[in-house]
Amino acid sequence: MPDKKKRILLISMILIVILLFLVLIFLTDSNLNILNDSEEKIVTKIIDGDTIVVEGGETVRLLGVDCDERGKECYGAAKEYIEKTLLGKTVILEKDSEDKDQYGRSLRHVFVNGKNFEVELVSKGYCVARFVEDIKYKKDIQEAEQFAINNKVGCKWS
Repeated sequence: MPDKKKRILLISMILIVILLFLVLIFLTDSNLNILNDSEEKIVTKIIDGDTIVVEGGETVRLLGVDCDERGKECYGAAKEYIEKTLLGKTVILEKDSEDKDQYGRSLRHVFVNGKNFEVELVSKGYCVARFVEDIKYKKDIQEAEQFAINNKVGCKWS
């Protein structure tokens, strides 16, 4: 009898450990993006060079960049590039210090294929670096702008 109780206790303990392990994996996987303040979304529409719409209808304003508005010199080039690069693609949206702007748009850093898309836009001369406050990738974006200026790259600097 005591051996049977020990076996039942041992099996119960093993099952509890397995269950706890599975719960830990589930919580870690489902909350990984929350812990990183980032999420994966598909880009469904391009508004202009620095504003996109992602699945679910969320409008996202890219942080740290300012592209020309409609009617300005580089508007078409920036919009065409962002459409070619992001439309229909899965991107990572990463929060920074401020969640929304005055128009209700989500303020996010956008990553595609593991690369910071704001840095790419600025380094290719489609947009300029613009900061209302300090943001996480400010230095990278400023360096990308300096590269574009020094090398006379893109619509903004050629």
